Formats: sequence, C-alpha cells, structure tokens
Amino acid sequence: MDERFNRWLLPPLLALLFLLIVYQYVSPACPGASCPQRPPASAARRGGSPAEREEEETAAGALPRLVAKFPFAQGELCRRVRFDMRGRDVIVFLHIQKTGGTTFGRHLVRNIRLEQPCYCRAGQKKCACHRPGGDKDTWLFSRFSTGWSCGLHADWTELTSCVPAAMERRGCAGNRTLRNFYYITMLRDPVSRYLSEWKHVQRGATWKTSLHMCDGRSPTPDELPTCYEGDDWSGVSLQEFMDCSYNLANNRQVRMLADLSLVGCYNLTFMNESERNMILLQSAKNNLKNMAFFGLTEFQRKTQYLFERTFNLKFISPFTQFNVTRASNVDIGEAVRQRIEELNFLDMQLYEYAKDLFLQRFQYSKQEEHQKNRLKRREERRLLREQRAHQWPREEAEEVAVTEDYNSHVARW
Repeated sequence: MDERFNRWLLPPLLALLFLLIVYQYVSPACPGASCPQRPPASAARRGGSPAEREEEETAAGALPRLVAKFPFAQGELCRRVRFDMRGRDVIVFLHIQKTGGTTFGRHLVRNIRLEQPCYCRAGQKKCACHRPGGDKDTWLFSRFSTGWSCGLHADWTELTSCVPAAMERRGCAGNRTLRNFYYITMLRDPVSRYLSEWKHVQRGATWKTSLHMCDGRSPTPDELPTCYEGDDWSGVSLQEFMDCSYNLANNRQVRMLADLSLVGCYNLTFMNESERNMILLQSAKNNLKNMAFFGLTEFQRKTQYLFERTFNLKFISPFTQFNVTRASNVDIGEAVRQRIEELNFLDMQLYEYAKDLFLQRFQYSKQEEHQKNRLKRREERRLLREQRAHQWPREEAEEVAVTEDYNSHVARW
C-alpha cells in the first residue's frame, strides 16, 4: 500500500519542483526598456560603500539601471578621440588638489601599454614620455612628464592660455606644427576632498608658489589674502580651516575648472556674488562636459574603463579602489558635514552634475560595447552557417560517390 502511494505521489512532486525552478529563472514578459534588470548579488545585501559595490558590479559585468538626472545629448555621452601619439596630439592633465590626481598621474606615465613606454629614472618624479619613432616631443603634459610648467596646480584658465606656448618651447626645432590638446581631469566628492585638503594643510602644505595667473597677471594680496601668518598653516583645526572666508579650498573644483576671466579673475568687486557664482558654476560645467575625459575618485574601475575607451589606450594593471583614506578616517558630526557642504555649495552642484554625466557615459559605452559584441557573435554565426551550407553538399556528394562505388563493386563481385 505504501509503495503504491509513493508511486502515485512522486510525479506531482517532481512536476511542482520543475515549475518552481522555471519560475525562478524565467521572469514574466514586460515591454521593452521598462523591464528592470536583475540586480547584482551585491545589491541585495545592505551595507558596503559605493566604491565596494562598484568593484563587485564591475567585476561581475553587471550594468545596473541608471536613473538620469540631467539630459545629455548622444554626442555628449559618446566620447571617442582619435588620439595620434605619433602625430601632434597632446593629453593635458588638469590636476586638482586632493582628487587622487597623483595616483592617476602615475598611471599615465607608468601603467599604459605603449609602443614606446615613458622612460622613468629611479628616484626621479618626472618621466620622459616621447612619441614613438625617435621624436623627442612629448604626448603628455602633466606633473610627472613636463613638471609644473604652467605653475603649481594650474587651473583651466591658466592651462588653456599657457600650454600651447609651453609646448612650443619644448618642441624640437623644425617640428612646430599645430597641436591638438585633449584636456583631462579627476573630480572627487566635495566633502571628502575638503577634509583631505584640510589634513594636507594641517601637515604643512601651502601651495603658496601657485601663480593663479588670469588675464596676464597674478592676483594682488588684497584680491587673494592668505588665511595664515608665517610660513604655513600647520596644526590648523578644522574649525579654523572652515572659518577663513577666502580659503581657496572652498569650491576649489569649480574655481579650477571655470574660466575666471568671465568674472574678473580674483577681483570680487567686479560683479555681485550671486551673479559671479552662477557664471562660475555654469562655466565649470561647460568646460568639464567638453573635456576629452574626466574621472571620479570614487569610481576607479569605471574611470579606467572610460579612459581606455576614450583614447583607445590600455592600462597594464587595473586601478585600485582605496576605500580607506585620511578623509574617511575623520569623524565629523552632521552639523560639521552640513557646514562643509554649505562652504562648497558650488562644488556640490558640480559634482552632482559630473557624477550623472560620468555614469551616463559609462552606461552608454557599456551598452555600445554589448551591442557591438552581439553583432559580432551574430556575424560569426552567419559565417558558420554559410560554411556548413557549403560543406554539406560536398559531404553528401562524397557520400553518394562512395555508396555508388560500393554498389558497383558488390555487383561485380
């Protein structure tokens, strides 16, 4: 009796198990792009920093759905430059303080797979990045290749007016044709960047040798006073750092990327403050959007991927996401964080804009890559079918010939 009952119960149980498996892996149909993608395994878990989730998603090849905040045209998302290293093209790196620019700058001179790698002597910071073929001209304008040729941490206003002449001075005799300059930079979350700069200044950094050139001159002491007396501001507390109203750490990323000549450079009486801020922010957004490339410190792997896609260059080793920094070790309360955001309200808006553009560019590039690979596989399958179609008639003819020969031989025998 029990044996007959088990035989009767087993088929329904197996059928139910099969339906559960099918339901788990086959989702209901839904219209086109409105279907949400299956989130990666890491997204199902709570906790973990955005950088850690980014590393897991990129490693797994996941492409989470992105809700865009700003409308960008296709031409603003598809960034491809025909970078000719043998010709007259030059990558110009705009290095904003405490955005991971030192690490990225080292990647540029030591980690790119090149026909003629940069020559870096042991114990020296600068490397010789010459063009292939024996040309002594350089394809890279950066701290680690040409030094601070336009001043320490030169901003967009300084670089765009200084770089062409600086490159001509470095050029070989008789080789002074027009160059193409491709500007790149790195940005960082404003609160983290601000705290990192405070810690750096606290240890004695000043950047006092920066030129701040604008419209052909440096600012006067009245236009750009210092926040400290003496040689440096070492030992400064965070409160003191925030209390200096003319601290260049405030909204540094906007100032570094904007065209300062539009607002009278460092002359704060040139126009009212609200108008000045609006012009600076819009100028910084436009310049950033029109740069050949920019990366974000919080997204190292995506930064590497987009740079490689933009310039058709490959890095030797993958970028590393450093989740523990001096800024991350600073314990601040909500009131202090809010105060830092207020002091950097322009940088906050710029970073929101930059992050949205960056992630849209990444997703656009990934979708473009997936589509290209899909078309490639489709073409390979088509060629394989054609090859088989040509092979089968020949194989059938050979088989018929063998069969006829065998029948003829049997008949004679």
